[in-house]
Amino acid sequence: MEQKATTPGWKGWIKRLGWAGFFFFLIKGLLWLALGYFGLKIFE
Repeated sequence: MEQKATTPGWKGWIKRLGWAGFFFFLIKGLLWLALGYFGLKIFE
């Protein structure tokens, strides 16, 4: 039997990025949401 070297799909990406990548994109996404929220609050 031959095993694949990498895990297919999104699980493979998560393993490659690791925790640092996960937190980077999490914080980046939260900052964009906050920026949009406060940006719209200004124009109210």
